[in-house]
Amino acid sequence: MPVDRIHWDDLPLGARHAAEQRTGPILHAETAAAGANSGIAATVHTADSVLFVKGVPINHPQARTQQREAAINPYLPPSCPPMLWHVQAAGWDLIGYERIVGRHADYAPGSPDLSLVAGALVELQNTPCPDIDLKRAEDRWSGYAGPSGVEQLAGNTLLHTDLAPHNMLVTDRAHLIDWAWPTRGAAWIDPAVLILRLMEAGHPASAADVWARAQFPSWAAAPHASVAAFSEANARCWDEIARNDPQDWKKHMGRLAHDWVTYWRAQES
Repeated sequence: MPVDRIHWDDLPLGARHAAEQRTGPILHAETAAAGANSGIAATVHTADSVLFVKGVPINHPQARTQQREAAINPYLPPSCPPMLWHVQAAGWDLIGYERIVGRHADYAPGSPDLSLVAGALVELQNTPCPDIDLKRAEDRWSGYAGPSGVEQLAGNTLLHTDLAPHNMLVTDRAHLIDWAWPTRGAAWIDPAVLILRLMEAGHPASAADVWARAQFPSWAAAPHASVAAFSEANARCWDEIARNDPQDWKKHMGRLAHDWVTYWRAQES
């Protein structure tokens, strides 16, 4: 559920004071234009630092995803912006992050960003999954399972699961941001998620598959039947997303998910 975006000065005074106890006086703030999951998303300036603050009302359903972000952050690889503080005050849940000055990744065919994106995901795939309470992949997609089920999705790799280009900031490297859905599961699931986003950016399914095989050992070794089970469940998931909120881009992702299923089925022979 989207959150209505407000400006920093519109926050309750108690919430702003709680943040300033950790930052020092905030001199001015710039509201981010992108994103729909945070009521506050702002670059804030103090006398000697600049950081990024995001937040949601404590009673909003989106607060659960922000609390997941806070819980997973200490375990993330160096490419991910570190959380500096997390506070709840005056009805708001706020997180302060180290600010990264970058741009969203370009996933188009031939983009030089692709090698940086691959590097960030390989780093994540090599990061130990922490022993904390995380959603399991077989549970997350169980409601969309076909006859083959989703037991094959089980694993012990830390997954991001939302590898849209706006969740990759590029500087001299790629940085994975917005950890609303950290998941424990089979390592090849994140490459499968990324492939669909590559298709969204214009890659044919076959080209995205070949590229991913060259970048990610987990994808190259993924069992065909397991990927098929996930792909079919993921397509049903996108169908539901588009039904509930029929924006053009969501309907397009649903069509791409089914195109991928068609391609993958044809590879069985």
